[in-house]
Amino acid sequence: MEKTVIATPNAPGAIGPYSQGWTVGELVYTSGQIPVDPATGAVPEGIAAQAEQSCKNVGAILEAAGVTLEHVFKTTCFLADIGDFAAFNEVYAKYFTTKPARSCVAVKDLPKGVLCEIEAIAAK
Repeated sequence: MEKTVIATPNAPGAIGPYSQGWTVGELVYTSGQIPVDPATGAVPEGIAAQAEQSCKNVGAILEAAGVTLEHVFKTTCFLADIGDFAAFNEVYAKYFTTKPARSCVAVKDLPKGVLCEIEAIAAK
């Protein structure tokens, strides 16, 4: 089975010992994407802007692997505050229009103090 590391300057670089993503056979796996602007390293304010940037970052990794958000069949979403669930969903729904299977959980903390993180699995 063919395995390939995904690397793109259009999404934030890894801040630890991991890759932005992998293709394994016909599947594409992204690492969790926090809302860091890859061009500036800045994190926007508020859950809506952060959800937007996280979705864009996931999309950039998928694009580097030759697929789009429409190919995603599973996501896992992490929120620093479950009270942000509705606002997060509003943004998420604009990007993940095919309504992939999803888990969404609140966690104690996320890297860099961000409010959300998204990882995805897509099929080529």
